[in-house]
Amino acid sequence: MGAYEAGVNGTDGTATTTTYSCWNMSMRCWCRWRWENHYHHHLHNLLHQRLFSLVFPPAGFIFFLGYLVLYGSIGMIYAWLMFSKPYLRSTNAGVGLNSLGCQEDNEGSWSIGVFYGDSPFSLKPIEAMNEWRDEVAAWPVANPVVTCASLSVAGIPSNFVADPFIYVQGDTLFLFYETKNSITSQGDIGVAKSNDKGATWQQLGIALDEDWHLSYPYVFNYLGQIYMMPESSQKGELCLYRALNFPLQWTLEKVLAKRPLVDSFIINHAGEYWLFGSDNSGFGTRKNGQLEIWYSSSPLGPWKPHKKNPIYNVDKSVGARNGGRPFSYDGNLYRVGQDCGETYGRRVRIFKVEVLTRVDYKEVEVPLGFEESNKGPNAWNGARYHHLDVQQLSSGRWIAVMDGDRVPSGDPVHRFILGSASFAAVTAVVVVLGVLHGIVKCIVPLNWRAHFPWKRNNALLGWERSNLFSSKVRRFCSRLNRVPLSVRGKAKPGTRAGKLVLAVIFAVGAASMCTGVKYFYGGSGAEEPYPLNGSYSQFTLLTMTYDARLWNLKMYVRHYSRCSSVKEIIVVWNRGTPPRSGDLDSAVPVRIRVEDKNSLNNRFKKDPLIKTRAVLELDDDIMMACDDIERGFSVWRQHPDRIVGFYPRLARGSPLKYRGEKYARHHEGYNMILTGAAFVDHAVAFERYWSNKAEAGRELVDRYFNCEDVLLNYLYANASSSQTAEYVRPAWAIDTSKFTGVAISRNTNEHYKIRSNCLLKFSEIYGGIAGRKWEFDRRKDGWDS
Repeated sequence: MGAYEAGVNGTDGTATTTTYSCWNMSMRCWCRWRWENHYHHHLHNLLHQRLFSLVFPPAGFIFFLGYLVLYGSIGMIYAWLMFSKPYLRSTNAGVGLNSLGCQEDNEGSWSIGVFYGDSPFSLKPIEAMNEWRDEVAAWPVANPVVTCASLSVAGIPSNFVADPFIYVQGDTLFLFYETKNSITSQGDIGVAKSNDKGATWQQLGIALDEDWHLSYPYVFNYLGQIYMMPESSQKGELCLYRALNFPLQWTLEKVLAKRPLVDSFIINHAGEYWLFGSDNSGFGTRKNGQLEIWYSSSPLGPWKPHKKNPIYNVDKSVGARNGGRPFSYDGNLYRVGQDCGETYGRRVRIFKVEVLTRVDYKEVEVPLGFEESNKGPNAWNGARYHHLDVQQLSSGRWIAVMDGDRVPSGDPVHRFILGSASFAAVTAVVVVLGVLHGIVKCIVPLNWRAHFPWKRNNALLGWERSNLFSSKVRRFCSRLNRVPLSVRGKAKPGTRAGKLVLAVIFAVGAASMCTGVKYFYGGSGAEEPYPLNGSYSQFTLLTMTYDARLWNLKMYVRHYSRCSSVKEIIVVWNRGTPPRSGDLDSAVPVRIRVEDKNSLNNRFKKDPLIKTRAVLELDDDIMMACDDIERGFSVWRQHPDRIVGFYPRLARGSPLKYRGEKYARHHEGYNMILTGAAFVDHAVAFERYWSNKAEAGRELVDRYFNCEDVLLNYLYANASSSQTAEYVRPAWAIDTSKFTGVAISRNTNEHYKIRSNCLLKFSEIYGGIAGRKWEFDRRKDGWDS
């Protein structure tokens, strides 16, 4: 401080020089720091600009962005055509779009079905039993009978229902099951009641709700008391509950084991009680492949381990993990296991217990006799079924409940990965197209040096050298730089063959974009049925054809047999040699009805072998999505007294003139539905068509070989003063006869002329139809008319 003051006063020159030197050094250090910092910053920006301009020059960036926008537009159009629903879909018993229930869940979309049989090994789904319920418009009732929607509509938000167990009290069935709460994502135990042997179920509520996950509600009776032993492995204990007020009030009776056992059950066999369960928490335990047994003189314990524990510690496909309640049949004990090989809960497997003692256990697998669906994700249990509870009723008949899922475990994550990979493929295709067009260079500099007008010191030279690529990386980059030239040289984009290559690559990008959109926005790919009042049903599909249209028929059967609600396909064969049923790839039974006379009247011929109330009359040259078919079926179930179909017509004018759908849309109404694609009540429709009153009309049909659908509309209109037809607009429909050249009506003008004559004749016989007109329901269809 004193030296500074002397210098200021001029009394000491040495002090002043020292002060100046310090100031000068500080300035030089500051300037050097600023210069080096500026140099590094400038060098970084220059390297970035050079790299970007070489790899993606301005033209390349515009090219890249433009192609991504183009592919994005293709994806949006594809999503609009394939996945947008112009109507308000309620896939689960009236659960609307704003419902908290039935959300997509990585664990699956499990639901529950009912089966009947004369034995546990001859079980058939409820739809095979032809159980009809008028109050839920189910003719017949079809599986599944309990879904997430069944609970969500009752005010219990649920993502899925699984692990069903039946408890029988006289003629009443109680169904206990796991339900995953849509809000808490926790498993609770729900309960429902049925008074009609499982055809319909009343949801009673949540029987058990703890602070931890619950599932597998094994319910049994002991000394007049009802007990429930649900899985509570998340808590690390196996708990036993006793009913205080069955079925909704329970109290914890006892903790049976301080172990995280999964899917456990207790049975009484040979004078002792046996506890079967799996503990997947132990070191070296194979998940879903482990099984242990304990024994006791009472289901309340204490429990002693079996001498051979673990009974199993094997591959998860063997069926070691329990899959439901064990059952006895013909004096033998059977255990239900689940095969988790392909995916969790892929299928149930049945094991006959040959030896069960304190020191030994032996079992052998036996066939269940269960026939898996071939409808894939369109079937409620098409992907997996992992739980079975089968019991004998007092009537001697056997009843079973089974859960099922349309998709494998982890399907949402799987779709996300595949969708991301598809979008990455689109980016790669755009880069390849840029390379072939010569816009994207993909050049990586081999020896990066920045050029400056000033001199670099040793420190900066060292900094530059430290950022050079290694020799191996440079060699790789050198080879990479030669790829664009090599590709362009081989493809020769300017030639005809080169343009074809570009078109193929572009198409690959478009397909990849559509695939990505499908995985992200298309859901699981299942075209599910539409429930009504919580119940599902089925219909019979009927088509009329002949030998020249066999190609159409094969494609038709393959497609529509996989629609969820199709029970059977009837082929009315009018002419030529009929095919064998084995020639057709069908997921449902196909019955070929050979007719003696080639007549369009055969379409509505009475058939006592039809087992459903609804029949879908569908020409063999019409292709529509299963989703539209299912939606039309749902509308028909609400109006079974009407002809419900997809092709509207408006007959009017003086004289009456037959016109196409555009005319009906232009005049915003219709009074006929063509039965080339329409649902009818076959008992009503076929009876009217073959009545004495319709004889004159049938003769005209044979004379013109046309107008059978027009005649049926007149017969419906003649029988009722209310609305007799209902229109459902499909998302898309394709007439495949245009591709095969075997259309029945090739001359449209002549076809319309004949139909106009039919309108005049039918009006004379059955009364006019022109005075009727029903407007299109724009809100329901979601389309502009």
